[in-house]
Amino acid sequence: MSTLDVARTELALAILYLNKAEARDKICRAIQYGSKFLSNGEPGTAQNVDKSTSLARKVFRLFKFINDLHALISPSAPGTPLPLIFLGKSKNALLSTFLFLDQIVWLGRTGIYKDKERLELIGRISLFSWLGASFCTSLVEMGEIWRLSSSMKKLEKELKNTNKYKNEEYRTKLKKSNDRSISLVKAVMDLVVAAGLLQLAPNKITPRVTGAFGFTSSLISCYQLLPQPQKAKMT
Repeated sequence: MSTLDVARTELALAILYLNKAEARDKICRAIQYGSKFLSNGEPGTAQNVDKSTSLARKVFRLFKFINDLHALISPSAPGTPLPLIFLGKSKNALLSTFLFLDQIVWLGRTGIYKDKERLELIGRISLFSWLGASFCTSLVEMGEIWRLSSSMKKLEKELKNTNKYKNEEYRTKLKKSNDRSISLVKAVMDLVVAAGLLQLAPNKITPRVTGAFGFTSSLISCYQLLPQPQKAKMT
């Protein structure tokens, strides 16, 4: 491929990536929490960027609660243990609640909804819902990693005296395990961010700590949304 062809391919992938509303939301999220880290809760340009980006992100999430509502009423994958099904459905319910209530918060910030006391209560309920959803996600990911680890150990015994990395089933399970591990790290970071926004431990989880964890979590989300590279066709 010529340099121009490579450039065209890279630009096409960038366009494909940026056309996703979810990707733009996560990029804005990185800007939001990066600004929170820089401002450390102090008034100034960084704090203004934090607030304005937070408000802008809410538009990207309009009606997004439908996604988790659909997942809540959809059947789980065959063979999933009951505790993981319960945790997964709890996560969907809590996340859907968070996203729905967050739209009411957006209405308040735009001046359409004017009951400030109720708005503050709704905002805290929505953040507690996100905190609960992140906790459930962490447990689900740990459970799925344990299940994958067990199946990989069984497969390793079957593949004695052979190179396990040449086995397609083993490679698939290993990739899934790595992806789950990344999701677990992100979920734990989101737990810290939610606790920081709720000011549950203000002396330890400062705005700078919240910003640092939120920024890192956002980068992980951006990475997870990257288009999968296409495998080269055999000729």
